[in-house]
Parts: sequence; structure tokens; C-alpha cells
Amino acid sequence: MPSLRDLDDRRAFAARHIGPSEDELQQMLDVLGLTKVDELIDLAVPGAIRSDEPLDVPGPMTETEALAELRERASRNVVRKPLIGLGYHGTHTPGVILRNILENPAWYTAYTPYQPEISQGRLEALLNFQTMVSDLTGMDLANASLLDEGTAAAEAMTMAWRMHRGDRATLYVDADCHPQTIAVVQTRAEPVGIRVEVGDLSDTAAIGDDVFAVLIQYPGSSGAVRDHAPFAAAMAERRVAVIAAADLLALTLLTPPGEWGADIVVGTTQRFGVPLGYGGPHAGYLATREAHKRTLPGRIVGVSVDTEGRPAARLALQTREQHIRREKATSNICTSQVLLAVIAGMYGVYHGPDGLTRIAERVHRLTAVLAAGLRRGGFEVAPEAFFDTFTVSVPGRAEDVVTAADVAGFAIRRIDDDTVALALDETVTVADVNALLAVFGLEDVDLDALDHDTAAAIPSSLRRNSEFMTAAVFHDHRSETEMLRYLRRLADRDIALDRSMIPLGSCTMKLNATTEMVPVTWPEFGGLHPFQPASDAAGYLQMIGELEDWLATITGYAKVSIQPNAGSQGEFAGLLAIRGYHLSRGDDHRTVCLIPESAHGTNAASAVMAGMDVVVIKCDEDGNIDVDALRSKLDDVGDRLAALMVTYPSTHGVYESAITDICEMIHANGGQVYMDGANLNALVGVAKPGRFGSDVSHLNLHKTFCIPHGGGGPGVGPVGVAEHLVPFLPNHPLLAEAGPDTGVGPISAAPFGSAGILPISWTYVAMMGAEGLRRATEVAVLNANYLAKRLSPHYPVLYTGENGYVAHECIIDIRGIKKDTGISEDDIAKRLIDYGFHAPTMSFPVAGTLMIEPTESESKAELDRFVDAMVAIRNEIERVRSGEWAADDNPLVKAPHTAEDLIADRWARDYTREQAAFPLDSLRRDRYFPPVSRIDGAYGDRNLMCSCEPLTSYEQA
Repeated sequence: MPSLRDLDDRRAFAARHIGPSEDELQQMLDVLGLTKVDELIDLAVPGAIRSDEPLDVPGPMTETEALAELRERASRNVVRKPLIGLGYHGTHTPGVILRNILENPAWYTAYTPYQPEISQGRLEALLNFQTMVSDLTGMDLANASLLDEGTAAAEAMTMAWRMHRGDRATLYVDADCHPQTIAVVQTRAEPVGIRVEVGDLSDTAAIGDDVFAVLIQYPGSSGAVRDHAPFAAAMAERRVAVIAAADLLALTLLTPPGEWGADIVVGTTQRFGVPLGYGGPHAGYLATREAHKRTLPGRIVGVSVDTEGRPAARLALQTREQHIRREKATSNICTSQVLLAVIAGMYGVYHGPDGLTRIAERVHRLTAVLAAGLRRGGFEVAPEAFFDTFTVSVPGRAEDVVTAADVAGFAIRRIDDDTVALALDETVTVADVNALLAVFGLEDVDLDALDHDTAAAIPSSLRRNSEFMTAAVFHDHRSETEMLRYLRRLADRDIALDRSMIPLGSCTMKLNATTEMVPVTWPEFGGLHPFQPASDAAGYLQMIGELEDWLATITGYAKVSIQPNAGSQGEFAGLLAIRGYHLSRGDDHRTVCLIPESAHGTNAASAVMAGMDVVVIKCDEDGNIDVDALRSKLDDVGDRLAALMVTYPSTHGVYESAITDICEMIHANGGQVYMDGANLNALVGVAKPGRFGSDVSHLNLHKTFCIPHGGGGPGVGPVGVAEHLVPFLPNHPLLAEAGPDTGVGPISAAPFGSAGILPISWTYVAMMGAEGLRRATEVAVLNANYLAKRLSPHYPVLYTGENGYVAHECIIDIRGIKKDTGISEDDIAKRLIDYGFHAPTMSFPVAGTLMIEPTESESKAELDRFVDAMVAIRNEIERVRSGEWAADDNPLVKAPHTAEDLIADRWARDYTREQAAFPLDSLRRDRYFPPVSRIDGAYGDRNLMCSCEPLTSYEQA
């Protein structure tokens, strides 16, 4: 008879999250010649780093219990109509977009589109986004999104600095910019030697000869709409770049920055249907002129052609430039905010230019009526020209007015004791305007009369006259039926985690459970403005504090900050903490950051951004840090050593046995150890980085802790630090609770970064519990070793640890195959598409290899299906080697095969259509057909086209 504990289903979630059953785990252990999982962990994980310290986390909770706990926390958040502004606005997410993108795993479980043939749906959606942004801003091209408005402005600053080749070193910032943007720019500028001056644009004499760029808010943070054309012309004569931080909705009515002389335009697309989420995640944007395309940070989606001449989208120009240029990279941004950019772009598709203009006109008219009513009631309202924001003078009564607004259900901004500001948005109604007038003591105001008598608050000279969003996609989906089918067509073109295993090494594409996703769209989490008082966000602050504490106990660090909204930002924050620590001790000469040659490319770029000098450390033939080379470098750099950046387990997928000795060497030489947490999925519950020698790590919640990749974002990259680095964590000027007074400044525009998706990781930890978290690590390691063992007779496994085992991922070596047959890792990756799989990571960290990470979520059946595909491909390679198939005419070099290719009247290939389409019998039941064949990347870079004109125009071009 089962016990009550056995009847309890508290451990049921972990059993569903972890793919293999207990019987299947034993079968895999049998293949490895082992009897239990603990035996594998003892052999694979060095004893020196093992931790038997229990994880102080709750649970395991059932899915019902976890949601109930979050409901309790959510109920403590106060959702008011947000009229605070500062770049964050209430918005309506169209239901067809909410259900079919934000809540659809076909969109949110996709990976960054490095394999474009199976990413055409999200790439087209990003083309829509780029086109919308470039059209609205009046610029030649836009990137495929950045993290938020503040960091986009910081990226524009360094972009402009590079354009001037560093011959000037001052950024002049309009005092009417959003305060969080100014603070983020200051945080980013100081380590690299850029001076930031904040002042009044009307005083052009204050803009000295050392200024390389000026940052303008348009409209201003105060709401002011100004004619910047004369100023931009004056700056152009002085070779000073003009950066405009612009509100996209306002640009439907205002002259776009590209028409009045801006060189770079940045901002956020949050108000285009993306929930507030207490500050994120939202898609920032950056647009510029054609002349500057080679310095544009982030990603650009361009259009190329496939082998049959069909137009096909792909990432262009700077794809993964951090891996190519490393410490010379123009940015450490490795990803973007794809899912949020897709939502914002589809908001543009759904409404079209006429719909967006109608929304903007309505917002503006309601704002003008409210301002007129206040003026008629005796209040002083400024400025004269505005779009949706104005200030009201209430001498000595600002706190009382804010309180009255709170009672009425509105969150408004207190500027000082005498002034408040209001920013209206598309959620505001006529009834709301009446209620707001009542907040100021004005009752029974005739709004219709005010509307009739109100003069336009946008001067005709500043009104937009140019067309925008003329491409067919913004006009063809007016009905919900058409929109629904369009979204379905795009999703069907892609391979996401809902369709098959995505075996990418270093990326941990694991289950994003539906229950984890449910709270994200609750209004109590989605509807809060990031600058509402902390008392309005009690539930959020409790959840954030709990998650930070859980992550601290899991990693062994003293404190975790959740603010960084990407892994790259977490790296930057961690290095700034190290820098701040050295400076606090007077060690300003400690500027050298040692980085292994195998490291992820963002490591070097982040170090440079933090003001450090990168020195590369060699790896030995087993892929480990060469300890003798490290010792030699330590002698060379002496007391200039600031830090070592190391990934653990290594980027090669191995638990390096010398890691504790390496950490001791760094500390003995006065340095700090930064441990990249990208591979934390191999450590949780087994070892704690903060206990075996490292001082700081960033963690990827979009990897280990189940926040979905979303096609290339959102990401969350919290940073954990040892006790002595706690004073140097990020903080925020608008919310004291965000970090220590002594902190390094804000890393992200919002105090808690992408707070809106933190319920995902909270729910994951709560439902897994300590036992489940450890079991997930054990199974991730077992799955990887099972794949390595089964693949090793067919492909050499490049690296293993001392006892012959890998960690959570393995690298197979294709270099010998390519030398013997001409078949490359790229050919194998494209042929895997015909088998229904996303490719493993190609040529990283070693050129000519494939890195495979199965995670704990994949079942034995799916692992075996992948092995079957790889073995079948190896047999196909053998037919090329034997001469049965020509080196230039075989299913590998011609892969992937589209349905159009396979049913063409003419088939002039050495292999049959059946061999191309159904290399395994199992594919006859369920076969994914890619929409395009192999894409010509070089053609796309030579002929950069990055807007969504009809594809026929690309064919003609």
C-alpha cells in the first residue's frame, strides 16, 4: 500500500519537467556501464568543487500551489492607470497577438535565428519591426531591437564615439531627457573615458569643442515638443552627431528625426502593445543612416537568396560579431528582444499606419482637452506644445494631488513639491479625463466644448507630412481572420522547441513549462509602471527578493541583483563590481582582465566596456586553461591584474579539475574571479561557484531557470557576488530598493530589468524544490554523456574530463570528415533540417565542430531520434567518401530540401527524391519542410536589404 507521501504529487512537476523516466535513466546508465546517477556525478564532477550543502529553497510545490502563492503576491500589487510617462505607457495588447504570439510556444520557445532556413517566420516578423521603426523615425535602416531605451541610448553614444574615431570624448545630454536614460548613459560612459555633460540645449555655447554627440529627448521628458532642425543643422556643421530618443507613437504626428537632421534615433517600442511588466521586457530600437550601417550595434535582418534564387531573410552584417572581433567588437550585445519586437511589429501590422495615427490623435486630443480644462480651472500648465505629456503647477500641493490621483486609480508623477506631470496613453478614456479633472478639484467640465475650442498643441510647422509604413504587410491584415492566419503561416515556417529538440550547446534550450508562463500575463504583474511607489509593488518586491535569495543560495554568493536584462548586461555588471572594488581600495592600476581563448565572445567585449585591458590565455590540447600559460601571464601583468573571466564548466563542456587551483592563483595575485554562469545547468545542486573560488557570476535565467529564449530574447542575466562586492551591485536613481547606495549605477533602464518575466523562474524553482533542481542537473549530465557515448563510434568526441566524461554538453569533431570528404559542419547542420532538427552550435568554441546540449528535459526517445538522424547522416557521408555520391551532388551539400524542390518537374540530382525527403521511415509520418533551401549569406551582405518591401521587389533587385 503506498504511503501518504507517495500519494502526494508535490514531486510530480519535476518528473514532468525531466524528460526520461526512471526506467529510461537506468537504460542510459547501462549504456555508460554505470549503475546509478550518483556514480556518474562522482566520476564527472571534481570532488574539490562538490557541495553537499542543501539548497535553501521552498517546495517542491504543486503547480496549483505555486500559482496560488504567486496569486497571493500578485494581489499585493496595486494596478493603477499609469500616467507617469518617462518612456513607459499603458497599452492594449490586441487579443490575437496576445494569444497567438505572447502565449504561443511556437513563438516563445524559438531560438535566435542563426539557422535562417528554419527561422523564416520570425525573421519576416523582425523585418516588419525594422521597417516600421525606420519608417516612423525617417531613417534609412533600423536594427532588429535592443534591450530598452536607456541601453539603446548608451549604444548610440558609443556608436557615435566610434564614428568620430575617439578624437573627442564628451557626450552632451539634454536635461529634458528621461532621468533613467541619463543615468544608464553615465554608467556606460565612465569606464571607457567618455564624459557626460547634462545641460540646456538652448545654450549652444555650453557645447564645447570636445563634444562628439548630443542626446535629445523627442518629445522631452517634460512633454515639450521643439523644433530641433536649426540645432541639428548647427551641430552638423561642427561634426557633432545628433542622437534623438524618440517616442514612436508621437512620430505618427510629429516631423520624424530623420527629416530634421538626427544621425541616430533610439527609443522603446513598449507602447506598441507590450505590457508594462514593472519595467520589462520591452524592445528598444536603434535606427540610423545608410552611411553608418557598419557601426550599427545589435542585429540586422536582411534579405538574401537561397540556392534556387528565392528571396530569404537572414541575420546580416554583424551576426555574432563578438566571436569574430572579441575585444574589438563594437558592442557586447549578443542577443536582443525578439519576442517583444515581434509583438510590437505585429501591433504595427494589426493597426497599420492609419490605425496608429488614429490612436496617436486620440491620445493627443484627450491630453489637449485635459490641459485646457486645467488651464480654464486656473492651473498653470506647461509646455505650450506637447504630444501626450504636460506638467501642472500646484504650489505646495504636489503630494496631495498625487495622493488624490492614487485614490482615483491613477499613478501620476510628482516632480517636486510644487509640480506634477501627467502622461496620457491609449488606455485613457473620456471618463478618465473627467476623473482627472476632479482630482484637481474641477467638477462638471464640458469636455465637448473644450474639445471644440482647444487649439492644437502641436504647431503645424512640427506636424508630420511624410507617409510611413507603406509596405503591403501593414495594409493586408485588417481583419482578425487575416491577422490570425498570417501569424499561423509565419509560425509554421519555423522550428521551435514545441516541434522538436533544439540541441544547441551553450544555450540550454530546455522545457519552458506552461504553468511557469501563466502568471506573465496576469494584470497584477503586467500592468505596473516601473516608477510607481514601492508601496504599490509590495508583491513584486517580495517575489523579487525571494528569487534573488534563492539564486544566492543556489550559487553560494552573498547577494544577487536581478537588474541586468541580458547575459551580456550581467557580465558588464559583474565586471563593474570588480572595477568598483579595486577603485575603492585605491587599486586603480588593476585594469587587466585575463580571458581564455575559448571564452564566449561577449566576455572580451564586456571587459572592454568595463574599462579593462584584455589579455588572452591559451588553452591546452584538452581544451582546458593552460595553467603554465596562466602562471606566465600572471608574472607578466603583475599588480595590474584585475580579474580572470572563466566559464565553468568550460566552454568545451568539461568540468576542469584545476579550477580551484586557478582561482587560488588569481586571488594570490590580488585579482578577482569572474565565473560566466552560462553553464550553470551543470552545477545547480551539485556545486556552488561562490563556494569553490569565484567572486562574481552572471546567471542566465533564459537558460538554467526556464525563461524562454523567444527567438533571441527576452533574456535575464542577474549577477551574484561575494560579500565584499555587494556594495558595488547595480542601483537605480528612481528606486532606492533596486540596489545599494554605493552601487555602480543602473545597468538597465528599469530598476529590476525585465521584472515582468521573473514569475517564470520563481515558479520553476518553487515547483522543482531542492531535490528536483539537483535531479535536473544530474539528468542533464547523464543525457549529455549518453549522447556522447552513442555518437562516439560515428563522430569523434573532442573533449572529456579526467575520467572520460563530459559535463552537460559535448563537442563532436567534423574536421577529419571535412578533410576526407569535403562535407562540413554546415552541411551536417543543414541536412539535420531535413530530419526535423535544429542544428547544434556550429564552430564554437572550436572551428569545424558541433556542440550538442540535450538538457534534462528531452526524453530518451527524442535523444535516440537525434542519434538515429546523426548516424544516418554519417552513413550518407560515407557514400560521399566512397564515391557513390559526387562531392558536389549529394543530399548533404544540397540540403535542406523544400517541398517545392522535391515536387519540381525536373530532378537532375544523383540521389533520389525519396532519399532527399525521407532518409528515415519515421519522417513519413511527420516531416517538417523548410520554406527555403540553403541561403547565400555572402550575397546578403553584399546586397543589404533590410525592410519588408514585397519579396518580388527583392527578386527584381
